Amino acid sequence: MNDAIRKLEPTAMWNNFADLNAVPRPSKKEERVIAFAKAFGEKLGLPTIVDEVGNVIIKKPATKGMEDRVTVVLQSHLDMVHQKNAATNFDFNTQGIEMFVEGDWVKANGTTLGADNGIGVASIMALLESTNIPHPAIEALFTIDEETGMTGALALKGGLLEGSIMLNLDTEDDDELTIGCAGGIDVTANGKYATEVPKNKSAFKLSVKGLTGGHSGMDIHRGRGNANKIMNRLLLNLSNDLQIEIASIDGGSLRNAIPRESVTVISVSDVNALKKQIQEFEKVVKAEYNTTDPNLVITIEDTEATSQVFNKDFQYKLLRSIYACPYGIYRMSPDIAGLVQTSNNVARVIVKDGAYQIQCLTRSSVNTEKIDLQHAITSTFELLGAEITAAGSYPGWTPKPSAPIVKLMSDLYKERYNTEAKVSACHAGLECGILGTNYPDMQMISFGPNIRGAHSPDERVQISSVQKYWGFLLETLVRIPKK
Repeated sequence: MNDAIRKLEPTAMWNNFADLNAVPRPSKKEERVIAFAKAFGEKLGLPTIVDEVGNVIIKKPATKGMEDRVTVVLQSHLDMVHQKNAATNFDFNTQGIEMFVEGDWVKANGTTLGADNGIGVASIMALLESTNIPHPAIEALFTIDEETGMTGALALKGGLLEGSIMLNLDTEDDDELTIGCAGGIDVTANGKYATEVPKNKSAFKLSVKGLTGGHSGMDIHRGRGNANKIMNRLLLNLSNDLQIEIASIDGGSLRNAIPRESVTVISVSDVNALKKQIQEFEKVVKAEYNTTDPNLVITIEDTEATSQVFNKDFQYKLLRSIYACPYGIYRMSPDIAGLVQTSNNVARVIVKDGAYQIQCLTRSSVNTEKIDLQHAITSTFELLGAEITAAGSYPGWTPKPSAPIVKLMSDLYKERYNTEAKVSACHAGLECGILGTNYPDMQMISFGPNIRGAHSPDERVQISSVQKYWGFLLETLVRIPKK
């Protein structure tokens, strides 16, 4: 299945992408891909460093005639988001990604593709092994754990890099040059709850599924449905009207992915009323989300009777706490048109066996506003009696539109494509802001090919866009200024 990928142009980059995607590389479990990157650099005979946390740095001298140019840091992250469709039989811990070509796109078979940020990694690998591509001195920086905390970037020490320009290859639109991004923080509510014996004997499994999902930063402004919030809305309605008893809730997966599915087990006495109300509710939400989530469905199935359900008081407070928790855009930027400034993703809700956990990812390009929203979420779940933790905080990246690398690449883009590049900030978390804390004088810019559906099984990368991006990258390297 992956053989067709290896025949695409540029072949050096696509072959490295296929090799990389054969290596399981979930966030926080990057041992195999770290070893893969280290072996790659050592096989080329290039100076290769693995730092204390697992970031890999490979250095390559300038090609002949480029020795007087500024050293460039090429940066991408090794980990990828592991998501699959519920019906897909796939083990991310042992299997490589199964890819295929469909028209102008490379896709994966029911899983995330790993183009985020595998295309960037593969591009750097192709440059490191090249013998005929002119370039200045290169420092390849492969960071770990970008997707679930950016701990690799946070732990990178100053003094390891000499470059004064960083090209981050982690943007997902080929007409954009990104010069700023949001920071983020993980907010988690944990607690215990009392259970009781259900009064109703009929038990059912309710599922909200078929949602589009996507990246909780880059796609948060698109108004897509959140399975956790939709399920909670349904449960509150049913609880008010039919006195349902909830046995468990399991929704969402990763903090940085908009939840696509949620499953709940309930017991109820009036089965006919339950089915009728679910049908009516489904019609309502399908109409509301017809544009963004056309495949949304709500299903009901018989299931085994449960021995324990939520205590009534806990059920009452839980449903209202999740209902009150903000989701989506909190504030748009007053300074940059169209930019989401602050948002929250209600990413994971798991309540069963007497314990609950609700995970949120709060983002903002304004740190004080990020903390303000964190406090709002904390207050919401403290009313439930939850213990709140806030961890993994990372800073945003302040735009510097006057940096020489921004002008160089903006002018080059207009020259090559006869149109202006979109120079902007994004609402996703990029590592540039973090890396800039230890390298404050380094000029930074981010760009990449068209990637759609990142962080979901719909992830795909456009072949023609990769070719455009590759040519732009190579010409940028040729035009890097002298020291």
